[in-house]
Amino acid sequence: MKHPSLIFLTGFSGSGKSTIGPLLANSLGYDFLDMDKEIEHLAGKTINQIFVEEGEAYFRALELRVLEGIVDHGEQVVSLGGGLLQNDPCFSLITASGTLVYLHSSPEILAKRLSHKTDRPLMKGDNGERLSREQIEKKIFALLEQREPRYKTAQIMVETDTKRIGSTVEELTRKIERYVRRAESNLLSKTTKHKKN
Repeated sequence: MKHPSLIFLTGFSGSGKSTIGPLLANSLGYDFLDMDKEIEHLAGKTINQIFVEEGEAYFRALELRVLEGIVDHGEQVVSLGGGLLQNDPCFSLITASGTLVYLHSSPEILAKRLSHKTDRPLMKGDNGERLSREQIEKKIFALLEQREPRYKTAQIMVETDTKRIGSTVEELTRKIERYVRRAESNLLSKTTKHKKN
């Protein structure tokens, strides 16, 4: 069943999902869930450890398992991992269950934010070595090319490059409330029509 008030935040690593998510949930009066934290809790390991010790396929299977436990409830803001939408079963489940919101940032800004992070598996080289800023930017460009088509299927999109977090949260709250009201009234009229027939 579709819950328009089940909000999935997507975007590249560093686009602000974990920072904006809790503030947005608070502003909407919804619960907040961070998918990566839920996966770490389930596995008893960090995302980094899961990737290194178990591999990406195992991580993607965990993503689906956690997601299946979330999709039956509305009034939640769920922060998704940057690559989650590439997981076909997860993408189908999200599309069928809630509202997708894309936090968009430019590759240059993402590289700037991520060059200081040491806990992102995708920001490391094949042997786990730390990448330079230029290498990170190159990797972001390549990954965005793969991921952007699915990010852009989102019903709502905001830029998170230069705006203050407070302004982004306000803008998102307005857009989401408007979207959810409209979507819920459409669902209601469809159900009513279906019952009449």
